[in-house]
Amino acid sequence: MPLAVRDGAELFWECHGGDGPPLVLAAGLGGVGTYWEPNIPALRERFRVYTFDQRGTGRSSRCAVESVEQMSADLVAILDAAKLDRVHYLGHSTGGAIGVATALDYPQRLASLMVYASTTCGDAYRRRIFALRAALHKSMGPESYAAYTTLLLYPPYYINANHESLLAAEARAARDLGDPHVQQSRLNAILAFDRRDELSAIAIPTAVVCADDDILTPSYFSKEYAARIPNAVSHWIDRGGHALSRTEPDTFNALALAFFSAQR
Repeated sequence: MPLAVRDGAELFWECHGGDGPPLVLAAGLGGVGTYWEPNIPALRERFRVYTFDQRGTGRSSRCAVESVEQMSADLVAILDAAKLDRVHYLGHSTGGAIGVATALDYPQRLASLMVYASTTCGDAYRRRIFALRAALHKSMGPESYAAYTTLLLYPPYYINANHESLLAAEARAARDLGDPHVQQSRLNAILAFDRRDELSAIAIPTAVVCADDDILTPSYFSKEYAARIPNAVSHWIDRGGHALSRTEPDTFNALALAFFSAQR
């Protein structure tokens, strides 16, 4: 099992093969590489695809997180372990924030960046949602946390059509969670992340993607990224929710392939 070791944590990563330049996929708050299962087959037709489990989740050490910047440094350690000098990067939600931090703090490591359904800061709306998620996890357990997460990630049309498979996904998500203390640290890290005043320094090709019906990271965050990052391109999809890459994989894969292929 490939592992990078940094700052007291073992960090799981894997290569899914494929031809072409390296493309790293980073998940959201759930933190695990399996989030990208609907997308990997299409993406590896043109890229060598890598995924990883973030600190505190999945097959990585279930230890607390200090900041998004700490997880960005974890990403760099994974790139070093995989012998990757420079990569294309696609980040969902928390993974998007990790990508933004990396573009600012380690600009030589990213060739291009796609920020998908992410946030520029922790506002009152997000703090209300996260307080409820934390309370559910602490008082009712990881299964309730995962069930509520389904309602935040997926729009009604998708839940109605995929009820049984989502139950299985919730069970796996509950197993991948850290304990309430660890997950609270991940919630706190993304709420504290705010690099808005520095975004004009991002000089690599950047795309911003969000669905109009995303209730977890509403599109106003993505629109701020698009406005503040020089020459960023943006794509607004009418439906798909927070988990757009899973609910509308063909649409999402086409966007990602077109953007990253243009940077090769």
